[in-house]
Amino acid sequence: MAGMTTVLTILVGIAMLATVGVLLAGILGMAGGSGDSGRAQRLMRWRIGLQFLALGLFAILLTLLKR
Repeated sequence: MAGMTTVLTILVGIAMLATVGVLLAGILGMAGGSGDSGRAQRLMRWRIGLQFLALGLFAILLTLLKR
């Protein structure tokens, strides 16, 4: 059980960092004025997916810690 919570904690951290990375890439792309709307949309979809993954893993982690 302790090993599983450690792995989930690490995975949550990685998912959160990936979300921030994609968010920053999108912000920098908009600030640079590249105007590539297709890239901006792909980054938005990735960010939403990574947020969903992070929240899902976090919910599982909380469930395991409650037991």
